[in-house]
Amino acid sequence: MEDVVDQRIVQEVSLNARATLAELSAAVGLSVSAVQTRLRRLEARGVITGYRATVDAEAVGKPLSAFIEITPLDPAQPDNAPELLEHLAEIEACHSIAGDASYVLFVRVATPRHLESLIRDIRSAASVNTRTTVVLQTFYENRPVLPA
Repeated sequence: MEDVVDQRIVQEVSLNARATLAELSAAVGLSVSAVQTRLRRLEARGVITGYRATVDAEAVGKPLSAFIEITPLDPAQPDNAPELLEHLAEIEACHSIAGDASYVLFVRVATPRHLESLIRDIRSAASVNTRTTVVLQTFYENRPVLPA
């Protein structure tokens, strides 16, 4: 990042993506137009990649979350599982990991039956073995990413 002011803008937006330009201006000590220019530059450079609402999964009918580790059935098969699974909307995140598994997926579904169906779809679409860990309770997630 360019300087301390850019870091502060990123921090403020990470903590409150709905902050107005006036609020950001007051927080970093620059004019509204200067903050707007810096914000646009941070977006253009890919430092700020977007803004999104945080939604209560239970309130929208997806109270069950799980982590699913996947490993290829055939180690010689192409490493394209992320592309093969991208169409499954229940998968919120796909991470390449070190260890026995190749990837870990974070998923949200409505019921255990839906989870079972999703696991079947994952196995079929990507030709993988799975290992699933159901989340019992989440203490925090979607924490703001603050500059170092």
